[in-house]
Amino acid sequence: MIRLWGKSHHDQEKDLQKSESKIDELKAALGPLSGRSLLYCNDACLKRYLEARNWNLDKSKKMLEETLKWRSTYKPEEIRWSEVASEGETGKVFRANFHDRHGRTVLILRPGKQNTTALDNQMRHLVYLLENAILNLPEYQEQMVWLIDFTGWSFNTSVPIKSARDTINILQNHYPERLFLAFLYSPPRIFEAFWKAVKYLLDAKTFQKVKFVYPKDKSSVELMSSYFDVENLPTDFGGKSTMNYDHEEFSRLMAQDDVKSANLWGFGDKLQHASNGHSVAEVSQEPPYLAPAS
Repeated sequence: MIRLWGKSHHDQEKDLQKSESKIDELKAALGPLSGRSLLYCNDACLKRYLEARNWNLDKSKKMLEETLKWRSTYKPEEIRWSEVASEGETGKVFRANFHDRHGRTVLILRPGKQNTTALDNQMRHLVYLLENAILNLPEYQEQMVWLIDFTGWSFNTSVPIKSARDTINILQNHYPERLFLAFLYSPPRIFEAFWKAVKYLLDAKTFQKVKFVYPKDKSSVELMSSYFDVENLPTDFGGKSTMNYDHEEFSRLMAQDDVKSANLWGFGDKLQHASNGHSVAEVSQEPPYLAPAS
């Protein structure tokens, strides 16, 4: 059920009827779907594409059809952790073991820990984690947040503009309305030059979702505490949790999620063993992949 806040009950009902009508129109415009496209294009999905294109039916249809074409060739749901695990060895991107105050999945990005040079595999690693973040959303939530830690970041570790463009293109065009906010925590001065080049690649909606956060700024501290429980938030982001990324334990969790994803998309019987060499029976249920710092 679509929830609409900040309006009277009558207005909510009217808006709900209008949005459901638009969803039905988009569904009809797409025509018959089957297989994974049918699984992907549920009502919540159609709503996200409509919102991304300001409820313009033709533009939403075009956007969604381009995504279906991209998914049919890129096959993001088939990427397995074993294929991208080497990208994650330093913990440059991983799903946090906590949510924000509203149940959104949290992805932690640490660009200063870049450890590879193959841009294609870097992208597959990120797409894998986008899919994984969505897989782990609670039923009532559809969005994720990004926490970006700039410790160790330099122009030597920054992604090329082309890679940044490709990342933004995939996020904006194929995962619309999945990002709630991206918190850029304490970016260095030299990041400003990179940001000036990249920000023009963002559409207006995505641009508004980027928040610069500085630990000595009162409004920044208040912003972070409004979205996160400081007891769960790592100290790298102004919280009280002193934890380190444990690649082995995170790999075990991804092995478990690979099985869950395969079952969701209808090819679970083909997955005899989960990624990184762990059989399904070996996968721990709740691995503490953010281990306490020593």
